[in-house]
Amino acid sequence: MSLQAQLYVLDFFRNRQIVHRLVYESDATSLDNLRMTRHAFTKLCTMLQTIGGLRGSKYLCIDEQVAMFLHILAHHVKNRVIKFQFLRSGQTVSRYFHNVLHSIICLHRELLKRPEPVHANSIDERWKWFKVGVFFPFSKFDFITWALDGTYISVRVPVSDKPRYRNRKGHIATNVLGVCSQDMQFIYVLPGWEGSAADSRVLRDALQRRNGLNVPNGYYYLVDAGYTNCNGFLAPYRGQRYHLSEWAHGRHPNTHEEFFNMKHSAARNLIERCFGVLKNRWPILRIPSFYPIKTQNRIIMACCFLHNFIRREMPNDPYDNVVDEPMEEFNQAAEYSGSISTIEPTDEWSEWRYNLAEQMYNEWRNR
Repeated sequence: MSLQAQLYVLDFFRNRQIVHRLVYESDATSLDNLRMTRHAFTKLCTMLQTIGGLRGSKYLCIDEQVAMFLHILAHHVKNRVIKFQFLRSGQTVSRYFHNVLHSIICLHRELLKRPEPVHANSIDERWKWFKVGVFFPFSKFDFITWALDGTYISVRVPVSDKPRYRNRKGHIATNVLGVCSQDMQFIYVLPGWEGSAADSRVLRDALQRRNGLNVPNGYYYLVDAGYTNCNGFLAPYRGQRYHLSEWAHGRHPNTHEEFFNMKHSAARNLIERCFGVLKNRWPILRIPSFYPIKTQNRIIMACCFLHNFIRREMPNDPYDNVVDEPMEEFNQAAEYSGSISTIEPTDEWSEWRYNLAEQMYNEWRNR
């Protein structure tokens, strides 16, 4: 065997030992370094190879590429840190980071949650109040609900773009719209809007996009008071107590509007917890990264897709216990006939909310 061949073999086994130490030594080390168990990691590598088109090379196996990528997301370290930790050149780290990122984006059809209705016989305390039997005037369905909200994620942009990305708190961020299911998986994600954009503007854009947010007639989303209460989007009453903290210490609602807001907040809080778990799992979303803004937006989507993957493959998500309170666009839409494309308030929808709130309150008082 030539000297060059011997050096190749030595380098190969050295790098395999590094991957084994970070990933395969135990589930504890894998969770700490990559945020998922060894079984989940192996399945992700298989999906990226068979569906995402990721390819290994003579010098870098697929699992090492994915391990480098996940380590960057999970610890928000720069390429130079990965360079020394994995004993690879900075160019190699950068090239394979983008390769894995592209492959994960290609898995959006498999990783985004398909929207499913909440069953009418649900006994979940957060959702059962929205199936009290009030006739839904727009469809034969009366209990098909998801939670929608926006969140700010810090980004790094050129100086000339900072005024557009500065949100109301003065932070440079992108306004990300998200929709989650009852099991805290993302159904829809739209990053990229500047931090100065209002939530309602981002929502309007999501509805008008060619493959944007799909709101079938008879379905509705729970939204906060920053959005318009209109067909397909059920908002709380303004001027009434709303947040869960306001109902602490044994406080009880005195009107049907307050009771509606209390139950609305308990259900819609799911999307805030979903964003909180997402940011705690992937620290790269908590601090601006040095990637171009387009790459940062793709990283946000990849983190959401990986969040869904982890929740499917790991029934006991360790980050569920960390968050009790909140801290290119894709949509996994089913095929429905007739969708809502505007966000204009109507008297009919306001009356339906009033009837729903009144019946919820009466049912609670008569217990």
